[in-house]
Amino acid sequence: MGRCPQAALETRQALSYRVKVSAKAEKDMMRLPMQERRKVVNKIDRLAADPRPPGCLKLKGRTEELWRIRSGDYRILYAIDDVIRIVDVRQVGNRREVYR
Repeated sequence: MGRCPQAALETRQALSYRVKVSAKAEKDMMRLPMQERRKVVNKIDRLAADPRPPGCLKLKGRTEELWRIRSGDYRILYAIDDVIRIVDVRQVGNRREVYR
């Protein structure tokens, strides 16, 4: 037997993360072309359901544990707190500049 849609929705919400976007990341996104900004916002929204989507990478050589996902030529850098279930987006930028 299948589960009722309401129960499935409640389960998904209970397992999802809260996404927090830093002021720097907001400012970075405002500099992007509108079409790219839409793609980036879509990717960020999907982090609530899966903070470690296929293709994400854990960055090395940083003082804090950061992850990155790709969106075309742009990268989204974020931290994950599994205890309190928060994805904290720290920086968004072109792949040539975001790692500096």
